[in-house]
Amino acid sequence: MKPSRREFVATGLAGMATLYARQAPLDGQAPRPASEDGYRLWLRYAPPGTVVDAYRSALRGVLVDGTSPTADVIRAEVRAALTSILGTAPPASTTVDAGTLVIGTPKQSALIHRLGWERELTALGRDGFILRTARVGGQPAIVIAATDDVGALYGTFHLLRLLQTGQPIARLDIADRPRIQLRMLNHWDNMDGTIERGYAGRSLWQWNDLPAKIDPRYVDYARANASLGINATVINSVNANAIVLTPDYLDKVAALATAWRPYGLRVFLSANFASPIRIGGLKTADPLDQGVIDWWKAKADEVYKRIPDFGGFLVKANSEGQPGPKDYERTHAEGANCLADAVASHGGHAIWRAFIYDEDVDPDRAKRAYIEFTKLDGQFKPNVLVQVKNGAIDFMPREPFHPLFGALKQTPVLAEIQATQEYLGQGRHLVYLGTMWEEFLDADTYAKGKGSTVGKVLEGAVVPQRVTGIATVLNPGLDRNWCGHHFSQANWYAAGRLSWNPEIPALQIADEWTRMTFSSDAGAVKTIVDLMMGSREAFVNYTMPLGLHHLIGGNHYAPMPQNAKAPRADWTATYYHQASTDAIGFDRTMRGNQAVAQYFPPVRDQFDSLATCPEMFLLWFHRLPWDYKLKSGKTLWAGLVEKYHEGARQALAMQKTWGSLTDKVDPQRHKEIADRLAVQVADAQKWRDEILQYFQQFSKLPIAPPQEAK
Repeated sequence: MKPSRREFVATGLAGMATLYARQAPLDGQAPRPASEDGYRLWLRYAPPGTVVDAYRSALRGVLVDGTSPTADVIRAEVRAALTSILGTAPPASTTVDAGTLVIGTPKQSALIHRLGWERELTALGRDGFILRTARVGGQPAIVIAATDDVGALYGTFHLLRLLQTGQPIARLDIADRPRIQLRMLNHWDNMDGTIERGYAGRSLWQWNDLPAKIDPRYVDYARANASLGINATVINSVNANAIVLTPDYLDKVAALATAWRPYGLRVFLSANFASPIRIGGLKTADPLDQGVIDWWKAKADEVYKRIPDFGGFLVKANSEGQPGPKDYERTHAEGANCLADAVASHGGHAIWRAFIYDEDVDPDRAKRAYIEFTKLDGQFKPNVLVQVKNGAIDFMPREPFHPLFGALKQTPVLAEIQATQEYLGQGRHLVYLGTMWEEFLDADTYAKGKGSTVGKVLEGAVVPQRVTGIATVLNPGLDRNWCGHHFSQANWYAAGRLSWNPEIPALQIADEWTRMTFSSDAGAVKTIVDLMMGSREAFVNYTMPLGLHHLIGGNHYAPMPQNAKAPRADWTATYYHQASTDAIGFDRTMRGNQAVAQYFPPVRDQFDSLATCPEMFLLWFHRLPWDYKLKSGKTLWAGLVEKYHEGARQALAMQKTWGSLTDKVDPQRHKEIADRLAVQVADAQKWRDEILQYFQQFSKLPIAPPQEAK
């Protein structure tokens, strides 16, 4: 029986402890590492300590069979990586000797064909691979084999990850495949070079230079994604400018697609639903109008002529001012089907976002998407995918999983997660999101009984899915370190790893990333990993604990619980916390607005009952008096005071912990992170003080120090 993630984490901790003990730091008085700017991300290929000697013995030559552009990419990556890790590159080989690394496919390599692994490789699919020690031509070798060159590339990056993290390679026997088919990034880049919710400079895409100039950064972007198995990218904002579908811009997009194709990265585009009007000269965008149908079909043909492997369109419709089918009294299914039909003959998809919260559907914003889309289940064309945010509001620091997961039986559902930290400290706070996504993916929907986790739903193991997918909102920019905050790179990395396999523990991901990004020093690794693993809970504690949510204003950053004025009521803070002298919280129970009924029992019953509702979601589902007794015996008010103080203390502890790594991390990155942690500490104290002082107006109770809270 396969171990659960929790069991895996337990055994993994033991294994990591052994690894920490085995890999002693480099010389006790080793000089401080040279400064780095973070550009290389987790592909630094630094020697991982004393195991390098064993690697040199095991890797004495490299033979990459194949003539495709992807095979060329593999050769270049292996040479650069092994030169850096081993100190010298093993020679390129044309024959197999002892210690040769052989990479290829049965179709391209007679050596791999003779191994007889075709049936096993076919079962793994085109992106899967085998990484195995074997005898090739009578010689001991390491073999990376796949049915497709891109699968061989993924296998190559897997081996390089093992080397960077100091893992043994003497007896390899790995057969791996992605659990998720569509492993996608969503960029929110605008055509003018700005980025919505971007905290790392201007857009990567230099439209004025394209298509003639391909910046080397585009290739490094593709390398980073391929190293994680990410295979799709939407390069423009969901608040789409129709100009991206004009011929001049399609030529520019085609140039990017060509640069990324060897890395297995397919391009999608966000489409403005009103494009037939805005760039097509039509008077309507009605999805049932034949002229509109013909326009989208011709536009799709035009795109595929330039980009034969174009993935399809992502659409945000009738949400936050964007045009959509409801403008013409049509359903979301009718709107999505129009675009789906346009790309169907090319094998493309229409991805329709479920981030829709019309006021006329239900008074509670959290309920609206479920009501809207469950009515349409079964009405979408086969190549329509519905993209659902992890929670029902909007990337909050903590939300219960969206009730649509498991609820749609006939419509493929993609999860939308956000690595860009819009509501989680943006580019200023160190918040590792692997733990948040693990919490989300491990949540049990009970859609088909116990064990129907969100992760299993996304894998198609609960309800069969024609296509499975995870989309990550990621907004790297032109900042030298890509993400603004060096630790935000970890969220890009974690999103990619979990998109490949939603069951990889967040702890393992943090350990991998730390070793590849900062150091192989055992003490430094443990310190950094511990810091990462507690960072998201610390952020929740000093911002929105116990189920509070959306206590912000328009910038989605600073505390603003008093926010009561916005173009929409559900963009205010008071709409959600509903604080009064009597109580605080949003009553979504069966006695309230019955939002809990959107979940399958027993999840519905668990959230509905005060006895069983997890306290981390308490005020999300319940409206409670200030003197309500928590499980600790403390009052709700005292518990809130304690959480806010705890979070501020945790932020300060993170700052001190990072300060202890002065000699273990290079000066430039250490200082840049230290500077951001100083901001985080100040922000945590500001959140604590402003939130508690605001709510004290209603509770009328003292803000007692935590040790005195009752």
